[in-house]
This record gives sequence, structure tokens and C-alpha cells, in this order.
Amino acid sequence: MGIIAKNTEQLMESSIEGTMPGVGSFRCQECGHTLTVNPPVSEAPRQCPNCSSNELVRASLFSTTRFTRGTPPNAGDESDEQPTWIESARAQIAEPGEYLAYEEDGAIKLVALTREWTRVGRSLAADVRFDDPTVSRRHALIVRQADGVRVLDDRSLNGVFVNGERVEWRVLSDRDEILVGRHRLTFISDTVGAAPAPAPSELQAAT
Repeated sequence: MGIIAKNTEQLMESSIEGTMPGVGSFRCQECGHTLTVNPPVSEAPRQCPNCSSNELVRASLFSTTRFTRGTPPNAGDESDEQPTWIESARAQIAEPGEYLAYEEDGAIKLVALTREWTRVGRSLAADVRFDDPTVSRRHALIVRQADGVRVLDDRSLNGVFVNGERVEWRVLSDRDEILVGRHRLTFISDTVGAAPAPAPSELQAAT
């Protein structure tokens, strides 16, 4: 055991001493992306090719990052309580059905889930598109079937989270929160819909 430990220590020291500046593996502290730089180079990379962050550190067995694959990128940044605009989104619903609601640039977006497959991602082909480097081109799929609505991770880099838990797939219930990159979507299952406006004859009868 002593010989193995000594040899391991010598190999590590040799590796560290022989490392050229700007050469080796680097990890992005924002999204966790790892990139390898090979010689010849003149300096270390300045920007993450995945999310454009400048917070790159040399990857090692002993380094830690703020991003972990099992934790949402912005976990703990917001309250567990649902935002107040959810009720406003629900009030916009005119017909019973399933919907995705989210806030973007101060506006409430409501997407009716009418097809079997709804794609969420950064791609121009996505049905729900977020032009954001924390979102993969093909990030998540919302699948409507007779036995319920599911969300599936479509091989995304940063994962899909439902109510704070990373999932490969999950059957959705009303008010479940889906995290895609930095974006939070709420699943709404409305079996009633907004009450129809009364007809003019009904209004006259009431008066």
C-alpha cells in the first residue's frame, strides 16, 4: 500500500508540474460543461462554448463547482411558493384541457397542449422555444396520452426537474412546476374552463 500511494503521489506531482498554461481540461462553474484544450495554445479559454460564461476553472479531482447534475441550476434562488400569476393564467383558460403556463418578459404565456407531442427547447423547431444557452436544442417533451400527460427529458444537458426533483420522465399533475434550464413552466390541468359569458337574453331576464 505504501508503494502504491507513493507512486500515485509522484504521478500526480509530475502531472501538475508538466501542465502547460491553457492546456488541459476546464469546467464551467455555471453549467458544468467540460472542455479539453490541447497544445499548441497561448492562453487558457476565456468563455464556455455551451453557455458563454466566463467562469471557467481547471478541472481536477479536487475541484468543486456550484453546478451539480442532480440539482437545479438555480435551486434555492426562489421561494417554494408558486408565483401569483398562475391564477391569472388559469383565468385566461376558455376551454377545458391541459396547458403549460410560464412568464416571459413580464407577460404570461399560456400554451394549450392539443397534440400528442409538444417539444420544449432552444431549437427553432421547438413548440415552446427559449433562446437561452441553459436550454438544450432538444430539452424536453410533453406527451399527451389517454392515461395522462408526461414530461420526458429529451437527452438535455442540464436535465429536467419537476417540483425540484430531477427526472427522466414524470406523469404530471395540476400545478406541477417543470424547470427547463432557467425557465419555470407550470402544468395546468383544467377540467372546467372559464365560465361562458351570459347571453344578452339572460342579462335582460336578470334585470
